[in-house]
Amino acid sequence: MPLSNRIKNQHLLWRSAFGPMAENVSELDTLSQKQLWGLLVKTSSSSPVKIDVAQNLVDGFFKGVKDVVDMQKKEIDAAQRKKIREQSREDLKNLNIRWLDEMINSEAQLREKAALFWHGHFACRVVNSFFQQELLDVVRANALGSFKDLLRGVSKSAAMLQFLNNQQNKKQHPNENFAREVMELFTLGRGNYTENDIKEAARAFTGWGYNVGGDFVFRKNQHDTGTKSVLGKTGNFDGDDIIDILLEQKQTAIFITKKVYKFFVNENIDAEKVEWLGNRFFQSGYNIKNLLEDIFISDWFYAEKNIGTKIKSPIELLAGIRRFLPMQMNNDQAQLLFQRTLGQVLFYPPNVAGWPGGKNWIDSSTLMLRLRIPQILTANEVLNIRPKDDDDVMMGQMMEAKMKKIKEATKGGIGVVDWGLVNKVYASTSRENLLAKISETLLQTKNKLNITVLGKHVNNESRENYIKSAIVNTMSTPEYQLC
Repeated sequence: MPLSNRIKNQHLLWRSAFGPMAENVSELDTLSQKQLWGLLVKTSSSSPVKIDVAQNLVDGFFKGVKDVVDMQKKEIDAAQRKKIREQSREDLKNLNIRWLDEMINSEAQLREKAALFWHGHFACRVVNSFFQQELLDVVRANALGSFKDLLRGVSKSAAMLQFLNNQQNKKQHPNENFAREVMELFTLGRGNYTENDIKEAARAFTGWGYNVGGDFVFRKNQHDTGTKSVLGKTGNFDGDDIIDILLEQKQTAIFITKKVYKFFVNENIDAEKVEWLGNRFFQSGYNIKNLLEDIFISDWFYAEKNIGTKIKSPIELLAGIRRFLPMQMNNDQAQLLFQRTLGQVLFYPPNVAGWPGGKNWIDSSTLMLRLRIPQILTANEVLNIRPKDDDDVMMGQMMEAKMKKIKEATKGGIGVVDWGLVNKVYASTSRENLLAKISETLLQTKNKLNITVLGKHVNNESRENYIKSAIVNTMSTPEYQLC
């Protein structure tokens, strides 16, 4: 049986964005996939407004000090260090929530979804909230542009240089960490370079660092000016030269394309399609929007094997629920708690490789919480969960007193849904067809819900209660975990 236009468009919105809004569901019946893609591109074409929540506190404590090296000579007391760390944690929390709100509410859905992908690709875990904020700005601004510009911008960001220890990369004492990860995780992929390539590239990156203000700095006195040999080329290379050499390798385009395919299409790689896409990506000069367009306007993207087969990441799940339901949130701590418990806290990847994704999102404990989230968000259930202790990740919020406060604060619900607006979406649907209609608009899986079984758990007191309970219960099924 051919897939309906609505299912195809919902598939496009779940993969290229964060799912449909309830109020726009009816439009998905008439728009072609090319038309919808055109709208997604158009609404994401303007430059993003910077999310600006963090001040450079470190700079404030070291007035007059321009170089990080000199900063080390100037001591600050324990109270000042504590203040910097506490404020950074609070800023990171705010940065997290503000970006999540952008994913949900922004018209630039394609850009924010692409930015989420790059956020995982260029995984970076530093406590400095100002550096993280500036890195996010680079990622969002270049998410649909040139991978060349994105790679160079990320590589020269204070956050990444700090995370990968290039501040310690000096002539005669090279630190290979930055060079290794640039090759292994950002461009070529493991097995496509030698250990000597890493050693030589590390020499080229000597002198790359940042100042107290978070600006990129090239320190000539720390740079190795000798001849280096990297990936078959020899010369007096610096870091920019190495990035150029990496981009000259078609393998870089193939490696990036493979990760894009796994994130946006299917965990199971189609080698032939990746090869075709990667070649076009390379020939385009690493144009990210063109690569995504090659995917999203293709007929094969809408094959049944690619629909309803991807496990939503925690961020995709939370964003999708909130995007479909017009909802005002009243508890930010709870949203952070969801992220922590489900295993994906923005700006806190588990390691330099980022979040593994796929089936790694699901285990016995996370699945049970995933199924409860719609109930908790819509005030039908009190938040009563405790994540594993990781004070750093949760920005100091895991004490018992904090947990008690969270529970008290969420007794009335974490969000307030405008159910009146949702009811209008289904106003023309007869009572007997409501469950089937709701299932169709919320689920992408081939195995549809047993309507008879679901109907036993729906509130029949009124049409409004019927719609509300049907939506919440459908979102609380294993099928809703897939897109």
